[in-house]
Amino acid sequence: MNVIKLLNRASLKRSMAVASIALVSTLTTSTGWAQSLSLSDSILPEQAERQGAAGQEEVNDTPRADWRSGTYGPVSQPPQNPDTLPPFGANLFTGGFRGAMGDGLNPDYKIKPGDQVTVRAWGAFEFDRVLPVDAQGNIFIPGSGPLNVEGQSSQQVDGSVRSAITSVYPDNVEVYTNLQGVQPVAVYVTGYVESPGRYAGTPNDSLLYFLDQAGGIDQDLGSYRQVRVVRNDTTVATVDLYDFLLNGSIARPQFQDGDTIVIEERGPAIAVGGDVHREHRYELIGNQLSGAELVNLARLKSGVSHVLLRGDREDGPLAQYFPIDMFAGQTVRSGDEVLFSSDQRSETIVVEVEGSYYGPSRYALPRDAHLSELLDAIAVPESMTAVESVSIKRESVKEQQAQSLEDSLRRLETTYLGAPSNTNEEAQIRVQEAELIQDFIARASELEPSGRLVVAYDGRISDIRLQDGDVVTIPEISDSMLVSGEVLVPQASVYRPGMSVIDYIEGAGGFTERADDDHILIVRQNGAVENARNVNLRPGDEILVMPAAPTHNLQLASTLTQILYQVAVATKVAVDL
Repeated sequence: MNVIKLLNRASLKRSMAVASIALVSTLTTSTGWAQSLSLSDSILPEQAERQGAAGQEEVNDTPRADWRSGTYGPVSQPPQNPDTLPPFGANLFTGGFRGAMGDGLNPDYKIKPGDQVTVRAWGAFEFDRVLPVDAQGNIFIPGSGPLNVEGQSSQQVDGSVRSAITSVYPDNVEVYTNLQGVQPVAVYVTGYVESPGRYAGTPNDSLLYFLDQAGGIDQDLGSYRQVRVVRNDTTVATVDLYDFLLNGSIARPQFQDGDTIVIEERGPAIAVGGDVHREHRYELIGNQLSGAELVNLARLKSGVSHVLLRGDREDGPLAQYFPIDMFAGQTVRSGDEVLFSSDQRSETIVVEVEGSYYGPSRYALPRDAHLSELLDAIAVPESMTAVESVSIKRESVKEQQAQSLEDSLRRLETTYLGAPSNTNEEAQIRVQEAELIQDFIARASELEPSGRLVVAYDGRISDIRLQDGDVVTIPEISDSMLVSGEVLVPQASVYRPGMSVIDYIEGAGGFTERADDDHILIVRQNGAVENARNVNLRPGDEILVMPAAPTHNLQLASTLTQILYQVAVATKVAVDL
């Protein structure tokens, strides 16, 4: 059974509804106690009438445009200066490299003077001693003489020692060697680092170990791509830290005492932003790179489809917009700004449902889905749902209400507080009113509009197009009446047929001294706000007694009354002056 049995007891179904809706989760209902919340053609306005109603109700159904939200829209922000962004790799030296000193004992370590080698032999030749590597790179083996091991790995040393001993004692001899320890080294770290100096380590410590001891690279001036290891005025290794940041690979030069690590000055850079996980400044090697290289460097969010390239060229400013696959062949130059965007129009929107219904709370719908198509797929408790009071909370409406209220408050402050006074007595009155108005503006500015869009009126529901993020409210039937605003005892009471607005107000203690008994509003369950005069009360209504504008200035009183109405409609709150 669908909602028509609640509205006009007609049993009509829209055949396209089920096919056009994709549910986030399976909708399970029991036919014995649930019915489909459906709109039939007999109660919906015609298409032309739908458009007219939407226009009359000021429905803004244009897509919201925000560059950073991934929807279509202009890029209004000024170009980003690369110097204002953190460099790619800025967090590299927060991982504690300085706390992981190596011992130098690894298969690739090359022996140098000062190291110690343990040599053991047994059988025909007995020997067990720790032999130092002398200044000439030799160790001395009794019976064999000096043996040069400088520059050899531990495995190579084992083979050299074995050959030297067995050349003298060819039979029944077993040999074992082990690198006992290595000489510590002191390495200079200079250039664009935070704390240049001389730092201790082992020959096989990572370059990052020494850089971390020096406080890391200067983020404003230092290069992450030009790191040199200098030995005797000769560059023995050049390291690009981007390889480590992106792939985990890094050159491992074996340090010697007196080596120098030099951080060069930062090279040309570009700014990368938009739909990336972090906005960074990327350093170039040379003055340009390809779009494909930049895509490999930047960490893009999923769904990126377009790229905006902005910069300066010899023939003037450049601003070009490319699909991501066409950007690969473009050239990015020093000083350019690159903005990645998920600028792909989605064919699906997500709408939330709240109130009295069965099933999931979120629905994935086609981008052009209308309210009726959603309501056709929602089952509701037949005797508990006020289907005639459906409403929608929409973000764009909320923003419009907030902007309109802000504009009204600004006009009030500008027009009244800037008006001159003719007499001292008038000036004193204005001072008092000014304090009152400023306090009112401060409190009204803190209120948050509801963004409620009235779609149900007089037994009809406007079949408007839904927007991504809409919240459809299907209220439960209420038996209460809420009385609030300028009454002595704001309260909720049971709805009683035949009682008038004044009866409910007197039941709440009557009007306060600040009440404006000529301005009483009725807030319906569907979000509509009406004047209490000649209104038939319904269960679930809220009686809102407005405050009177405390001024004898008729123009000011009229302006304040209008704003009070505006606040009440947007927020369902009567702000007391």
